[in-house]
Amino acid sequence: AEDEVTLFERDMKEFWIQFKISYGTEQNNQTSALRDLCKETIEALSEKWSKKLKEEDLMIDKIQEYNNEILHQSKYVAEKEEQLTEIKSKLNEEEEQQKNLTDSIQKLKEEVMKKMEIKSSKNKAAKEKVEQVSKIKTLFKENLGLEMRRIQDEQLQFIFRHINHKDPDKPYTCTLFINEQGDYEVTSCTPPLDCIAELQLKLRETNNFSAFVANIRKAFTALSYK
Repeated sequence: AEDEVTLFERDMKEFWIQFKISYGTEQNNQTSALRDLCKETIEALSEKWSKKLKEEDLMIDKIQEYNNEILHQSKYVAEKEEQLTEIKSKLNEEEEQQKNLTDSIQKLKEEVMKKMEIKSSKNKAAKEKVEQVSKIKTLFKENLGLEMRRIQDEQLQFIFRHINHKDPDKPYTCTLFINEQGDYEVTSCTPPLDCIAELQLKLRETNNFSAFVANIRKAFTALSYK
């Protein structure tokens, strides 16, 4: 009986040993497979997230690049707008200068036309006065012994004779011209007459040249008796 018990115990011991060996080997295989699966899963996830992170980094770099480009374009646009503003300001200044120049030219034209009209009027008046003098030239020469000569600087000289009863051929002269204002102006009188300024003023007021010449002759005649 003791041998059977011993044999049974030995068999049971071997059974447990074999069971443990068998169970342990299977468990170890399962653990190893699970470990390998976890490792593969972790590696796959790591690779996936690493790739995703790289893609996100590239995306961030692209976004930053776009932002820099937008900033650059904004700065470029701002510079161009500033240049455009300066150009518009210069154009406005040039337009104002052109307008002022046009106004100045127009004003100058009007002034020139006005001066030309005044000059034309003066020339017409001077021509009329010369014609008036010419018309009475013959009359005075024939009746009053008066001779008229045109001398230098467009001056007109009157030579009176038959003034001095002692010397009828003795000349008495009076020289005058038409000044820039279109008025008669006496430049010389030989012999001098005290009343010449008064006679000149009256001539300018009345424009009666015949009366002026007659008064000059009277004054010379009165002077010859002194």
